Amino acid sequence: MNHNLYLQFYPHFERQPNKVLMDTLDGQRYRYADVLATSRKMASVLLELGVSPGDRVAVQVDKSPEIVMLYLACLQVGAVYLPLNTAYTDSEIGYFLQDAEPHLYVCRPQVLTEAKHNAGASSVAQVESLGTQADGSLMDKVVSAQEMETVCEVGEDDLAAILYTSGTTGRSKGAMLSHKNLASNSRALSEAWHYTEQDHLIHALPIFHTHGLFVACNITLINGASMTFLPKLDVDELLDLMPHATVLMGVPTFYTRLLASERLNREVVANMRLFISGSAPLLAETHEAFEARTGHAILERYGMTETNMNTSNPYDGKRRPGTVGLPLPGVEVRIADRESGKEVAQGETGMVEMRGPNVFQGYWRMPEKTQAEFRDDGFFITGDLGLIDEHGYLNIVGRDKDLVISGGYNVYPKEVEQLIDELPGVVESAVIGVPHTDLGEGVVAVVVPAASKGVTEAQVLAALKDQLARYKQPKRVFFADALPRNVMGKVQKNQLRSTYTDTFKTQPATASA
Repeated sequence: MNHNLYLQFYPHFERQPNKVLMDTLDGQRYRYADVLATSRKMASVLLELGVSPGDRVAVQVDKSPEIVMLYLACLQVGAVYLPLNTAYTDSEIGYFLQDAEPHLYVCRPQVLTEAKHNAGASSVAQVESLGTQADGSLMDKVVSAQEMETVCEVGEDDLAAILYTSGTTGRSKGAMLSHKNLASNSRALSEAWHYTEQDHLIHALPIFHTHGLFVACNITLINGASMTFLPKLDVDELLDLMPHATVLMGVPTFYTRLLASERLNREVVANMRLFISGSAPLLAETHEAFEARTGHAILERYGMTETNMNTSNPYDGKRRPGTVGLPLPGVEVRIADRESGKEVAQGETGMVEMRGPNVFQGYWRMPEKTQAEFRDDGFFITGDLGLIDEHGYLNIVGRDKDLVISGGYNVYPKEVEQLIDELPGVVESAVIGVPHTDLGEGVVAVVVPAASKGVTEAQVLAALKDQLARYKQPKRVFFADALPRNVMGKVQKNQLRSTYTDTFKTQPATASA
């Protein structure tokens, strides 16, 4: 039996060829038939470029409908799709190319020369480009290509994608996601959220991570629904589209910015049936303010790169602010003692652990790390601390590791600290996240300067500018004579978070992500 995720989508292409799958603000309309034809041609091009089943295809391009078609083409030929954040710098991309060893790297047209140079230091065999106007060297090849109709046969545990998620050591890890992982999660979400072919999604998320690609796009494709593709978050555009849409998926920043608009009211959302939030905690006050203004309770859910979605507040029933809901169909959730792995009593805080068909296959070429993250009975140790309340809802109460989530993106402090600590005039540093009205958490660095050499906030920020993606860069740098430590010498980041908790208290709602 062929378990290719592509086959979960294909029946809708055959059944409703003239239905619009994607449209854009500039008037472009992509029917199911159009997407099928182009993705089939892309599949032929991939084969011509020597892409074989199991080969990685790394993609760092700006958002466009053609990326969805490339994703479909990769599935069709059995390749492993590897999307990369568009904010990554050349040095970061160099690591991913060396680690994943993709056969093909697809970049923006304007950086093709630099990308080829970057790829030259790794084992990348082919480099092509893809632009936002259906341009680039890849699309040049697609024009004359024949449509490929065959679908590569794969097993349910064969890889469909790899998504990189940084580790606390600073080294990024590639989470290996199988066809079964993605297909099962799409079906579970469809059931939980009552998704149908009648739905029209406002898609304003990036599509290089789980939320924008494997939740938003996959659930649209598996149900034969439709979506409007926006290049980025624009509040007025969201409000303009709501009378003609049914679903919005976003991060908390979407909702804080919508609330800042006087246009948001019950009339403008009258046609909408579902507002979903994830990727970062949604403040209870945001949840309550949005419901008061619109009559809609935001549905918050909980997922991660390694597992896709795990839990969701109910479609029918109480959506409890501050919680991430109940396990999705087929997913098991438990709260365990961090050291022993023994399940704790209901209401007690412990490590959140997951088991189910959605849980990833492990970390790319890191078997020891993979083994360390799983219990003997197959439960994945998420690294999040949580509890199950008296209603059975999961509450995330903290993070075992000092992860910062800013604007829905994960920032791992160790990666930032290592770069700061290398700077002249720096003894050591600590990077934390503190409350930020718009972004959830803002990145802050606390630096201990050398006595003999001064270093300024501007110097630190300038040094990081070309080394880190923008969302990882500290928004503020503070200086201290020493970092607070416990008797074991461990830096007490909880004290730092308390000290600098009001840093962004007056931050305007229009701050950039």
